[in-house]
Amino acid sequence: MSLRGRGAIVGIGEVPTRRIYEGRSMYGLCAEAAGLAIADAGITKNDIDGLVTDGVALPPAIAEYLDIKPNFATGVSMQGASGATATMVATSAVSSGICNTVLVVMGNSRQDAERAGRPAGRGASSPSVRSEWEEPHGMAPGANTGYGLMYRRHIHEYGTTEEQMAKMAADQRFNALENENAVFNGQPINAKDVLNSRYINEPLKLLESVMPCDGAAALIITTPERAKNMKNKPAYVLGVGLKQGEANIWQRDKFTETPAVDSVRRALEMAGYSPSDIEFAEFYDCYTILAAMCLEDAGLVEKGEIGPFYEETDTTYKGAFPINTDGGQLSGGQPGLAGGFRHVIEGARQIMGKAGSRQVEKSDLCLVNG
Repeated sequence: MSLRGRGAIVGIGEVPTRRIYEGRSMYGLCAEAAGLAIADAGITKNDIDGLVTDGVALPPAIAEYLDIKPNFATGVSMQGASGATATMVATSAVSSGICNTVLVVMGNSRQDAERAGRPAGRGASSPSVRSEWEEPHGMAPGANTGYGLMYRRHIHEYGTTEEQMAKMAADQRFNALENENAVFNGQPINAKDVLNSRYINEPLKLLESVMPCDGAAALIITTPERAKNMKNKPAYVLGVGLKQGEANIWQRDKFTETPAVDSVRRALEMAGYSPSDIEFAEFYDCYTILAAMCLEDAGLVEKGEIGPFYEETDTTYKGAFPINTDGGQLSGGQPGLAGGFRHVIEGARQIMGKAGSRQVEKSDLCLVNG
């Protein structure tokens, strides 16, 4: 069954992403974001009969914290794609009639993570998934090595340059400058600054990587019929697609290809659009190279041409093809699994006409990738 137009985002809320919120818990930050989204939608918490979280913020605990008793509740843990997947699940629940108005919420507290004994920003249900073959001999701890390998292979296959990827990071920092919710709000950089930042796993540099942060975000999604009577212009979900990739990158047939090849194709088919119809994009960007490869695999840029594309194209919110208009995770910050959720929130914000000085000129059709 198609989900085309079967769900409407009618409210959004975002706690500004900061390096750390001293003394704040993940649940407290999530509750604040939920309150903002509920108020933005013009409803009360009693109107909420569905709840979806990232699985780290446990649905029973969130429901109890907010004093709600939804008819439908679940936690969705899909690593960085948790936000996009949670929105798909919420749309499915509304479309099927299981519930009418769903709160999707997720967030992160670094202090909570430290108390729980897990790395800041990593979900409680997301331990290391390196295989028995990697554990004894490598790869190095953290995600840097895998993405460094992807980056190096893309350079080898397509001639992509570090200068081109630096332009990508600089464009996104420009987008964050006027975003009060971004961790790097008001802190400009240029491509030269990116190139001069230290290597974290050559050819990846520090300013091509996210900063783990605290924060939270939430949205309200309901039926199109209910959305017609609400105060905000809705952002309709037109198409969705999901494709599970490998936990270990050496299992991939091709290092420079991502699951977006399939997931985006199916989302566009459901929506009835082609890549050339898309007006702006919000793409998962834990590192420059991942967003770059996903943009290619989505068909927005020819495979291997993402370097020249960034070199020649203004991708700021003022530009010809805006990408990650709030700064993305590179310059907005990554509050745990809510880092990927910020792309959903910003896409909805732009379509709803709520982006203020960052409002893109053409904002009818956005492609979001988690």
